[in-house]
Amino acid sequence: MSMQGRIGRAGGAKVKRALGVQAALEWAFRVEKAQLELPQPKDVVEEGFGFGLEYVLMQRAALGCKVDGGQPKMGSYTHADAEVIAATVAAMPDSLGGIRMAIRIAELARVGLTPDWMPGVVPRCVPVETRQNQHGVRAVTEVVGSERVLTRGKWRTVEVLACPVTWRPHPQQIASARRGYEDWWQALDWVRDGLIMGRMLREVEVTAAMPKVRPWR
Repeated sequence: MSMQGRIGRAGGAKVKRALGVQAALEWAFRVEKAQLELPQPKDVVEEGFGFGLEYVLMQRAALGCKVDGGQPKMGSYTHADAEVIAATVAAMPDSLGGIRMAIRIAELARVGLTPDWMPGVVPRCVPVETRQNQHGVRAVTEVVGSERVLTRGKWRTVEVLACPVTWRPHPQQIASARRGYEDWWQALDWVRDGLIMGRMLREVEVTAAMPKVRPWR
């Protein structure tokens, strides 16, 4: 049964569709094209000033997101349960990332992706710079000092060379990516609990299923 399929009936009673929170988010934002109704920024006090598209685009740019350019949903109807899910995401508390996290969750769900936690990546010690010639690829060295050496009865000054190295990807990059995944997971957990306890969904039942909290372990 596709994500767009409607609720079936068993013995005349409605049977809710059971979805994990990630699947429910993808259904709401990817299939039903639900939109975030984000709250007015706290620093805006003018009466009647709406939450404009420009501000949303600025937030997306800060997150590295692209504007959704997918095919428009046929018709203007958005399932009521999808709107409830979107409203729950939009209410993301500041302690979990607030508006920025809400946008991130919606954009990832819209394209059916999970945050990149850099699976299988291992930091490697590599030269900072390399050069290639007819003899192959060689690490670039630099002079770090000089020494006097005795050769064939004469003292000579020779340069001491070293090859600067670095870690790629840097361990901090991997740690940052995985902190980002954990932040997303915590926000998803909050959305799941809110949807389950709120009991406002009529045809969708959000289950306790969650993505792995630390899939790299």
